[in-house]
Amino acid sequence: MNKLVGAGDVIAQLRDGMTIGIGGWGPRRKPMALVRELLRSPLRDLTVVAYGGADVGMLCAAGKVRKLIFAFVSLDFIPLEPYFRAARQSGALEVMEIDEGLLLLGLKAAAMRIPFIPTRTGLGTDVIKHNPDIRLVDSPYDERQWLAMPALPLDAALLHVDRADARGVCQVKGPDLYMDDVFARAASRTYVSCDELVEPQFFEQDEEARYVFWERAETTGVVHLPCGAHPSSCAPLYGFDVKHFREYTASAKEADGWAKYYERYIACSEVEYLQRVGGEAAVKKLPLPVF
Repeated sequence: MNKLVGAGDVIAQLRDGMTIGIGGWGPRRKPMALVRELLRSPLRDLTVVAYGGADVGMLCAAGKVRKLIFAFVSLDFIPLEPYFRAARQSGALEVMEIDEGLLLLGLKAAAMRIPFIPTRTGLGTDVIKHNPDIRLVDSPYDERQWLAMPALPLDAALLHVDRADARGVCQVKGPDLYMDDVFARAASRTYVSCDELVEPQFFEQDEEARYVFWERAETTGVVHLPCGAHPSSCAPLYGFDVKHFREYTASAKEADGWAKYYERYIACSEVEYLQRVGGEAAVKKLPLPVF
């Protein structure tokens, strides 16, 4: 089965009001080329589920987000994503703000097609106070109450991986998968951009197949987009672009900063985008972050 599609084909499958999960983590392995394609589209009123970075900030700046379900939105070395911060402080977003563990449990419940997962996480905190959709349940086995984290089913997930083949087999060789496998299983449709497109025989090698973390049946479409995670990282292929993130962050301090950033880096093709950030060779020389 050939699942190869273009970025425009992916976004054409989405509709206003959908719940979209975005994989990656902060400034790491975000499907930024797909996000840029979404930014070029007329889509709006989205519910976005993410361990957020510039993906969330840009969608907020463009007015695409109605509701955000998140654990954090950060660029790491820049702790608060500036455009998200502006949207959050202005009250422009409906939010479900939870911790990293609860977000994972919500995605797991959706992946397992169950309505909730009981947990101790969040008990004794203000999570329930600020999220009335999260309730307590009585245990049938003891007299305790547990927090019932509701499922977070996704209409679509957008992910980025190191390599994929046309069948939808996807490989992540970085040091951390994050929650991408759970995003893939929690979604009705999963669209994956990849840095490298390989033949199916590539995955017949044991040392390569062991970096495949979800079934190809979960992958709806594959888009070949070299450097498609930029300006976020895609370890071990390239690190995140500190210089670009600083330029992006600085734009948030200008009255027309978003419009200028959009005009230079989004209102163009991906080929032009890569040229404007220095080219594929320059991206692949970006140093990997050390923690």
